[in-house]
Amino acid sequence: MKIPIIVIGGPTASGKTQLAIDWALKLDGEIVSCDSRQIYKFMDIGTAKPTLEERSLIPHHLVDLIYPDETMTAGEFQKLAREIIKDIHSRGKVPFLVGGTGLYIRSVIRDIVFPPKVDEYYRKFIKDRINREGLGSVYNELCKIDPVTAGKISPNDEIRITRALEVYYATGTPISFYRKGIDVDYPEYEVIYLVLNPPRGILYRRIEERVDKMIQLGLVEETRHLLDMGYSPELSSLQTLGYREIIKYLKGMYDLESAVEEIKKETRRYAKRQSTWFRNEIRVRLITYEEAEDVFREISRYRK
Repeated sequence: MKIPIIVIGGPTASGKTQLAIDWALKLDGEIVSCDSRQIYKFMDIGTAKPTLEERSLIPHHLVDLIYPDETMTAGEFQKLAREIIKDIHSRGKVPFLVGGTGLYIRSVIRDIVFPPKVDEYYRKFIKDRINREGLGSVYNELCKIDPVTAGKISPNDEIRITRALEVYYATGTPISFYRKGIDVDYPEYEVIYLVLNPPRGILYRRIEERVDKMIQLGLVEETRHLLDMGYSPELSSLQTLGYREIIKYLKGMYDLESAVEEIKKETRRYAKRQSTWFRNEIRVRLITYEEAEDVFREISRYRK
């Protein structure tokens, strides 16, 4: 029997968290967060992490997993999420996948096999070859080894060329093999994939309000505290939206008003990219908040 899963995706500030909590309370569910920044400890305000009060209402999983100087791959996230989903279902509850990181959602609900971690030796070996022979020579080798991947990569994209070759050298398998399941549903799940898609004007207003609230709640102080703890401002976690602008403010590169306006502008751009991602996903249903009640009645069969 397949595990029923409700996915609620959408751009930042679209109202995913509140909707998921409301539905999870009604359906006796638990939430699996699919957010690539909420996995970090100590980064609460800038990532719009569910509050302690919200988490006391409904269990939230895959939040506060790692430290800001650690990393997590989509493959590692997939493994953790599927284990948690299995546990939630075994206790008779409904798993909700909720978040704005489309890649994380895709990794869980599609039949994707991720390549294993590759030893740093292979990356160094390829970079040495690029320095000796030139990027064109290495790209030509990729064309012979994995023409499918090579056809999707610019001959000037050193990062992706290196990644494709290091996977092949380490595993003997072209990286294109691992991408075959992107459009195939994971066979153990029955998924309803909903995407909150508010009108742009409403979404942008919510973004403005959210950023203002983050400042009021102490985003500046949270960022300063992270730096005081010894975390480098160059960490990828701290070079994400909100934190990078506040770091520039703390360095004297912005006044606070300019930093806030920059966060709002970049958040609007980020939300636009998220919306594009979700619209391009397969088997999704775009909904507005106003339609949520009718949609809920349709999916309530999950508890029958």
